[in-house]
Amino acid sequence: MQTTDNTQTDKFETYLDEMILKVQACQKERDLDSCSLCDKYLACELRSEYISAVYNSMSKGETGGFEF
Repeated sequence: MQTTDNTQTDKFETYLDEMILKVQACQKERDLDSCSLCDKYLACELRSEYISAVYNSMSKGETGGFEF
């Protein structure tokens, strides 16, 4: 079993939490319940950063795939 450094785990989780708050603030500002309802959905830099934060929190920054 692979062990992870708690500092790294905290770093990825903390960044993901920050991104969630930013996405929620953006949705509230635009009076939307979901990013998919936004006209900038596919070209949104904030959404791309959020998706990256999700993947990094799941893989803890390791390259390669991960299983759901």
